[in-house]
Amino acid sequence: MNEAKQIHAYTLRHGVERIQPLLLRLLSLPDDPDLLYASSLLHSHPSPPSTLLYNRLLHALSLSPSPSPARSLSLFSRMRRRGLLPNPLSFTLLFSSLASSAAAAAGAGDGGGRGALHALLLKSGVPRDAFVATALIDLYAKSGLLAPARRLFDETPRRDVAVWNSMIAGYARGGDLARAGELFDAMPERNVVSWTSLVSGYARSGRCEEAVRVFLRMWGEGGEARPNEVTLASVLPACASLGAMGLGERIERYARENGLVGNVFVSNALVEMYAKCGSIERARRVFDEMGERRNLCSWNSMIMGLAVHGRCRQALELFHEMLAVGIAPDDITFVGVLLACTHGGLVDQGKHFFYSMEREFSLTPKIEHYGCMVDLLGRAGLLKEAYTLIKSMPMEPDSVIWGALLGACSFHGEVEIAEIAASFLFKLEPWNTGNQVILSNIYASTGKWSSVAKVWKMMKDKQHKKSAGYSFIELEGSIHKFLVEDTSHPRFEEIYEALDEITMTMKLLGYVPNLDLQMES
Repeated sequence: MNEAKQIHAYTLRHGVERIQPLLLRLLSLPDDPDLLYASSLLHSHPSPPSTLLYNRLLHALSLSPSPSPARSLSLFSRMRRRGLLPNPLSFTLLFSSLASSAAAAAGAGDGGGRGALHALLLKSGVPRDAFVATALIDLYAKSGLLAPARRLFDETPRRDVAVWNSMIAGYARGGDLARAGELFDAMPERNVVSWTSLVSGYARSGRCEEAVRVFLRMWGEGGEARPNEVTLASVLPACASLGAMGLGERIERYARENGLVGNVFVSNALVEMYAKCGSIERARRVFDEMGERRNLCSWNSMIMGLAVHGRCRQALELFHEMLAVGIAPDDITFVGVLLACTHGGLVDQGKHFFYSMEREFSLTPKIEHYGCMVDLLGRAGLLKEAYTLIKSMPMEPDSVIWGALLGACSFHGEVEIAEIAASFLFKLEPWNTGNQVILSNIYASTGKWSSVAKVWKMMKDKQHKKSAGYSFIELEGSIHKFLVEDTSHPRFEEIYEALDEITMTMKLLGYVPNLDLQMES
């Protein structure tokens, strides 16, 4: 940067016209280029620079770690005011810069003037090639404006793979996976971005079965569209949610064979997948292999995994190690830390960490942290203290908070506070019969049979029906879903025969179920 400024000073003193090489030098700096200095240099030049230079600066703005839509629009406007005509690349770079900004990604409506920019493109007479169309569709889609994005897609005569991908990604990002799937199936050809957009869309929407199914279809078809690091980082959380560790292991082998495990997002996803699937040792192995590549997400996933598996001491040791290497915790870190204290029954330490959030790290506790504290105090039998904490919360307690308190009351046989928690849960979750079942069980455990009858009458009057439970089982690379009394599986007769055999064996071995708190289905 100092060298570039020295050249600039020399040109000003000697009147040398060296704006183009100087600006190109500024924009090619290996570290983050000084875009403000480059922009001021461009605008201060007495004679209008070329469209090429403006395009180079627009390109640099679009690649900036903190893209600013206002700066991109200002630069584009200055170019036009100085009499320079934008070309297709100018519009492409402008739209890309706006689409990559957080404002565009979170935008709603057309407050950012997307329609006005589209009109300016049409009015300018600039040829609308596939690059311009892709960038504009992407801008509309990332702004949440899927209807105009689709109109533009339909009006584009020559649609290459990038145009299709922009529209599919827009639908997937917006949660309209039916339309995303329709377009995907209609594509004349697909690449890895096409597949990854659909996989990540399903995974983000919680439709993990479909995410895995699309991934396996992609993997099975082979060809040039082979999973890359983005694909793996998208499908591994779906494997974690389904408990599909076998598939996760195959993905890890693929990542190692293709040099993708060095990607921090892939490694983080592997840590999370193994931790959620119950293999905390493998999660720790991947975490340790990362070394200096570990980011805050890596530490959070490992701390959370250790906490959930009851390894509270290791989780807290890892938290202190994280602080020692200079990584600042965030609110997710403290959820893991408080969970570790909860599973380890470390009440005093949990209180210390909870109150240190604001005092030492300037982090305001969120409802998740209050939920952890209620659970911690409740498990320790400190039900009155837990209820007092709930009443002091700066936000309205949700069903998770009251559910944690009700669960603790069930464990300790506390009727009075259970009735308070249940009264809030009945209002927050009138459809959830589980809360009535827990309250009824608390009454039954303390011999309050008349209260049990009242709860049952309330359930019958409202005709509540409990949602059918289901589970996922992974077998030979496929995910199988089972409902209660399910007959939809193609091999359900064999499954029920096996279950009957297991049940008979259990009875022969003397197993007697505990029916004291059993409720009728």
